[in-house]
Amino acid sequence: MSAGLERPHVWVPGTGATPLLLLHGTGGDEHDLLALREHIAPDAPVLSVRGAVSENGMPRFFRRLREGVFDEDDIRFRVDELAAFLAAAEKEYGVTPGAWTAVGFSNGANIASALLFGHPGALTAAVLLAAMVPYRDGPPAADLTGKRVLLSNGRRDPMATADHTTRLTDQLRTAGADVTDLPHDGGHGIDARLLPRVAEWVTG
Repeated sequence: MSAGLERPHVWVPGTGATPLLLLHGTGGDEHDLLALREHIAPDAPVLSVRGAVSENGMPRFFRRLREGVFDEDDIRFRVDELAAFLAAAEKEYGVTPGAWTAVGFSNGANIASALLFGHPGALTAAVLLAAMVPYRDGPPAADLTGKRVLLSNGRRDPMATADHTTRLTDQLRTAGADVTDLPHDGGHGIDARLLPRVAEWVTG
């Protein structure tokens, strides 16, 4: 394995034009979201990455101080770490730099939006499922012009609340991103009924 790719991950080659970066939720791993490929973009190359932080044995992408309160210094460090990993993966697997569409759930969605703000060139687009606001006092200044973001949160989600949805949408749009809001009536989860619309958005 090439230097920089020691982090646990799964690579699935594909012929599609849009490579997917899959980012799991707390307690998941690099296998958790692989089934989404068949629903979203069956031909897509896929890189699925395990979070580098352990919380009581559960993988995460960054530390939190308590439920709903994130360690923002650690977020910045982990974003830099993930961006470096992606650069190594692009060389190893022949992916055009910055061509990724991230698909993240919960903690994975949070690191995806933080990656957009911290390294705008690392992603082309992001699908944020059950996403919260990574930076309480506002994200790093970034120009997200031309970046596409789909935000799909549940109206009954006790964690990724309506306030989180509104604030994150405002932050992304203020930075120039083209944000599509695709809510559902459930809680902190992925609504399978919306996956055809997610697929249209990803490939459209």
